[in-house]
Amino acid sequence: MSDQETPATRFQVVLPDESPDMPPRVLTDLALRAEELGADALWLPDHLLPPGPYGTTFGGVYEPLVTLAHLAARTERVRLGTSVLVAPMRDPFTLAKQAATLHALSGGRFVLGVGVGWSREEFAAVGADFAARGARTDEALRLLRHLFEGEGPFEGRFHSYAHGVFEPRPASPLPVTVGGASERALARAAALGDAWQGVGLDAAGFARRRDRLRELTSRPVRAQTRIAWAGGEAEFERAADLYRALAAEGADAVAVWFGDWEGFGDRMERFAAAVARPAREETAGPA
Repeated sequence: MSDQETPATRFQVVLPDESPDMPPRVLTDLALRAEELGADALWLPDHLLPPGPYGTTFGGVYEPLVTLAHLAARTERVRLGTSVLVAPMRDPFTLAKQAATLHALSGGRFVLGVGVGWSREEFAAVGADFAARGARTDEALRLLRHLFEGEGPFEGRFHSYAHGVFEPRPASPLPVTVGGASERALARAAALGDAWQGVGLDAAGFARRRDRLRELTSRPVRAQTRIAWAGGEAEFERAADLYRALAAEGADAVAVWFGDWEGFGDRMERFAAAVARPAREETAGPA
């Protein structure tokens, strides 16, 4: 355990979901190992119909919501989330039903991480609206909040309804994490999220965006980020130093992807032993 780590920083894991050759049981085994290590949350990526093979660019071989429901039945404490689900490719009413159901089945451990997506080709392949993906994501998040917490009709630009009953209503708050490093992503997190998750940032870049997030809202939106270590000694030292630097900057959580599924568990255990303080058992909340 590093004495440089801030106790408030939560160690999280982005599970491997990039290879069609990976046996599905591997995800269960890794989820259980991560929970034993004290990981605070497990994340899965999302791509429906990418224009190229699944791999380091396109993750999400196993659909994340279905997979997380399976992992919820095998784990006990760890939070389970999407990093990130491409919200404008999904029907928001179906997404709301899936998210609320998963939250209930997991005992309140589900975290809905959303992003707007970036592959124009994938949007075209599934018949989704690429140009309006940001506006559709914003409206989808407002609609989900309304279904989870409100009553009565909803009127939006893309989706409206006058009458309808939504169940199951989340018995505890269902946290929403907004992913991305752009100004628009920060504004979306500030307005509609419980947490923001950056990606591809060094410590200084994270701090700048975290400070910008604080300028955009007075609400307590958690500031988190993702990093990677896929193997190699020099790369390990760089990733460990980055984790410590992010913790020193006050990151609420750092999620780490450990590369290819073969050897993922061993790399995860080594990294956790070197830099990550195991999470204390605590009640589920915004992650």
